[in-house]
Amino acid sequence: MAAAPALKHWRTTLERVEKFVSPLYFTDCNLRGRLFGDSCPVAELSSFLTPERLPYQEAVQQDFRPAQVGDSFGPTWWTCWFRVELTIPDAWVGQEVHLRWESDGEGLVWRDGEPVQGLTKEGEKTSYVLTDKLGEEDPRSLTLYVEVACNGLLGAGKGTMIAAPDPEKMFQVSRAELAVFHRDVHKLLVDLELLLGMAKAQQLAWVKSHYPGLHARLQEFACRGQFVPVGGTWVEMDGNLPSGEAMVRQFLQGQSFFLQEFGKMCSEFWLPDTFGYSAQLPQIMRSCGIRHFLTQKLSWNLVNSFPHHTFFWEGLDGSRVLAHFPPGDSYGMQGSVEEVLKTVAKNRDKGRTNHSAFLFGFGDGGGGPTQTMVDRLKRLCNTDGLPRVQLSSPERLFSALEGHSGQLCTWVGELFLELHNGTYTTHAQIKKGNRECERILHDVELLSSLALARSAQFLYPAAQLQDLWRLLLLNQFHDVVTGSCIQLVAEEAMCHYEDIRSRGNKLLSTAAAALCAGEPGPEGLLIVNTLPWKRTEVLALPSPGGAHCLALVTVPSMGYAPAPTPTSLQPLLPQQPVFIVQETDGSVTLDNGIIRVKLDPTGRLTSLVLVASGREAIAEGAVGNQFVLFDDVPLYWDAWDVMDYHLETRKPVLGQAGTLAVGTEGGMRGSAWFLLQISPNSRLSQKVVLDIGCPYVRFHTEVHWHEAHKFLKVEFPARVRSPQATFEVQFGHLQRPTHYNTSWDWARFEVWAHRWMDLSEHGFGLALLNDCKYGASVRGSVLSLSLLRAPKSPDATVDMGRHEFTYALMPHEGSFQDAGVIPAAYSLNFPLLALPAPGLAPAAAWSAFSVSSPAVVLETVKQAETSLQGRKLVLRLYEAHGSHVDCWLRTSLPVQEAVLCDLLERRDPAGPLPLRNNRLKLTFSPFQVQSLLLVLQPAPS
Repeated sequence: MAAAPALKHWRTTLERVEKFVSPLYFTDCNLRGRLFGDSCPVAELSSFLTPERLPYQEAVQQDFRPAQVGDSFGPTWWTCWFRVELTIPDAWVGQEVHLRWESDGEGLVWRDGEPVQGLTKEGEKTSYVLTDKLGEEDPRSLTLYVEVACNGLLGAGKGTMIAAPDPEKMFQVSRAELAVFHRDVHKLLVDLELLLGMAKAQQLAWVKSHYPGLHARLQEFACRGQFVPVGGTWVEMDGNLPSGEAMVRQFLQGQSFFLQEFGKMCSEFWLPDTFGYSAQLPQIMRSCGIRHFLTQKLSWNLVNSFPHHTFFWEGLDGSRVLAHFPPGDSYGMQGSVEEVLKTVAKNRDKGRTNHSAFLFGFGDGGGGPTQTMVDRLKRLCNTDGLPRVQLSSPERLFSALEGHSGQLCTWVGELFLELHNGTYTTHAQIKKGNRECERILHDVELLSSLALARSAQFLYPAAQLQDLWRLLLLNQFHDVVTGSCIQLVAEEAMCHYEDIRSRGNKLLSTAAAALCAGEPGPEGLLIVNTLPWKRTEVLALPSPGGAHCLALVTVPSMGYAPAPTPTSLQPLLPQQPVFIVQETDGSVTLDNGIIRVKLDPTGRLTSLVLVASGREAIAEGAVGNQFVLFDDVPLYWDAWDVMDYHLETRKPVLGQAGTLAVGTEGGMRGSAWFLLQISPNSRLSQKVVLDIGCPYVRFHTEVHWHEAHKFLKVEFPARVRSPQATFEVQFGHLQRPTHYNTSWDWARFEVWAHRWMDLSEHGFGLALLNDCKYGASVRGSVLSLSLLRAPKSPDATVDMGRHEFTYALMPHEGSFQDAGVIPAAYSLNFPLLALPAPGLAPAAAWSAFSVSSPAVVLETVKQAETSLQGRKLVLRLYEAHGSHVDCWLRTSLPVQEAVLCDLLERRDPAGPLPLRNNRLKLTFSPFQVQSLLLVLQPAPS
């Protein structure tokens, strides 16, 4: 008879996992205790002491005397050399074998006259790999030397790190043995540690689903003030890479859940661990009912110490929130006197405010506080000579901080984390999945909203869209979309993205069919434009026989047009066609009358000219589209970090002449393609495409990537001089320096951007667009896009295999705003859709929305969250140029009432807006985000 399943308690389960991987508890029976199997002592151990730092060749000639485990050596600053004779048992053939060595001091292993690895207990390096798999023919006996310096990692202070050295301190060898290492146990241990850290990804929703009894108790505790829901978002998200709309949905889903389950929303954005903080977060927070912000990750800055612990953070649009970084620089303190004193001593805003948070308990992994910690802190509530400590709540903390807010400083703009900037590039497939799924959900919501407005029979797929959004939001957890996750999590994320693509495309087809139901017209295709401006572009359309033909199509803003039939394709093009010529030396020129592109015989860009002005965009004597390879070995955090010193290893990837060939021969489109061997193991193919009427040239790229600790980028040296470059962020853009004047500038050697970056001087500039990349840099006049990394931890397979991506280059006159860089980047990321409309294709074009000003972007159209009882839409618009602007929003939908609302879709108490001839006048300040609630008239039956 099978045993009944045991009820799993949430905290018990998490603590069980903690103990299962603990290096301190139950090591006789937990997973960490199984890292090593069979063991045997070293065959012989001998040593000699010297007050000098001897070179290896001299040291090994000295008089070594017998030694054994437990022997002491020293004193401070001396060096003890150990000769270690090893004999590996025959029974260990096929196993991974380590030397386990534990001693005080700093050790260095020498093998065959070369230093091979450090050994130190403080740094948790206590074993050396002798062989990853002992072979039948491998030697069984060998001799190693271990050089041990009689000092710690940070000196030899007596009692504390900064105290004077203890000259009489002695050191000891506590372990010297051979052991079989279980690599599978190690991998499982790493997996469990990382999964444990993630167990906090939508945790309350999982608690409700899997442990309803515990969830009910949490609700009771919340009512009594003993359980305080904080956060405000669906998961502890990344603060850089999600789109502006995705960030809004993090708060919309999170706040709605907290309100539904605990009766109140969060007034604090609680984000202890993330890898940077977008300059648009203050505005998003304020419009989601949040005025307070807490984090501590900026204490990890590698270069500069952030100057405040309590301050006002002002975003791109001028919105401000009260921000607090706990001065203890940790969310896992244990209540010791030393920690409390450190919290007070390190507070950089003493005098302006004398309150700060002390976050205690096992914070990373969710273990929470122990009774001992609580008891310690209770004793510190009123102890003479020590700071006063109160068990409190976030609400009371921020209330106390606000009492002194008149004295606080203000930080304007992004909070840039000077670490973990490899996460902008690591795991390219995850980042591509994120960008694609953000686009798919945008398009599904728009088409479904338009179908809802035009058809009484159409049912908006609200439940399906919520499921898909929550999948996407889950994968925007700060260790998933960033690529710093284990292989198991990455594989699950890719499955989620495929699910969103598959289900999203079905919803698109359903909405398209409903949108033109009842329209006259022949069977065919519906060409849909999901962006808020008119577009004329080249599109590949299916033709009889399964082939594709190119067509120049014009589609109105946020609307559709019937696809042209082969007989209706214009024989005469309304604009200059694309000309393409290959010279005798193998170089290729493409010209569409707007820009002229010249490629050398290996595919590099030797010239990019604006035809009207004759202005050259590529720096004199330089080439663009230059792929470069860097060594990429960070100090520790492999998937997370790229260090500044990687720039010292720059190696251009050179192609072979004769590989460039003409593809499409001009007319509507011209293209050339080439192959490039990146290394003996990796290769690249690229198609360079120029379309009629298009202001940018596209680079469609396929890479087969099989590297270790390498970083691939592509560079474009511009004939532009400017001390700053512009990068797109959520709902706007910001400037960053192109020089290294200060340490704050230098720390931004690798930054993040969304769909575009631009380098402009007065009257001219060059923009680099992309469809799925985030890592970037502009140094001097060189624009660089980061393409692929190859870290090996925590996922040894990350980025290995095939990749496809597109970037584009757009020279322009005037400012990037006036030249249309922003709509160009949107168009690259939101291609026109050709959707089947069997028997229903409309005979005429139709537009649902348009905006009178190019400075205002209509970003989102969706059904209102509260519209189960009615037909309501929410529109999200933002000012994209950085200007004050009045604009008119035009709609052809049957709108009954229009009212402004916040990001949680709560109506503005000022009431409805004037609606004249289906037009609304809206006023924006720079980078302002506005949401509009539209109540639709009843649909015709």
